[in-house]
Amino acid sequence: MNEVQATNRKIKEISEKEAKEFVLERFEDVKKSSKIKNLVSFQAMNKYMIMAHNQNELKILGNIVASNKKNPFSEIIAEYEKHLKISLNSKPTIRTHINVIMHIFGFFSKNFNHLEKERFFDLINQFKGKKITIGRILSEINPIIYRFDNTYLASQTYFLVYSDPDMGNIFQFLRKNDLEQDGI
Repeated sequence: MNEVQATNRKIKEISEKEAKEFVLERFEDVKKSSKIKNLVSFQAMNKYMIMAHNQNELKILGNIVASNKKNPFSEIIAEYEKHLKISLNSKPTIRTHINVIMHIFGFFSKNFNHLEKERFFDLINQFKGKKITIGRILSEINPIIYRFDNTYLASQTYFLVYSDPDMGNIFQFLRKNDLEQDGI
């Protein structure tokens, strides 16, 4: 096993445990609030986190939240908690992370130039090949969210939990290449 693979495994193991704990702690706050609006917000903020773990459970959770006019909060929250735990017990895979990243990419892909798209797909391929971590990809995407002022994506737990804050970003890479090509 090379150093990158060892680091990837270590980060993944730690991140998954911490991710699950983080989400479940926030869910406890929702339960205590007894407010459906807090559950709706929780679902929205954790959409991509849950999608990375279990896309089928994400659909079920969405339906549970949508049933809020038909069922009492106590029933909704109990059913939601059951399915949230089922979801978080599924470990994300490279495939599920790429699915989430492609959903996120859809928010700003039409605003990317050719080089940015090329770099983005290069990162995806490196991740598929286990050369970089999910944290690296998300740290590259995170500044883009702010560039396009997407508050919905900025509020996603997925970025908070998985991003590697010590990494660069696509635009730094492209600016560096542009400067090198210009002889600066």
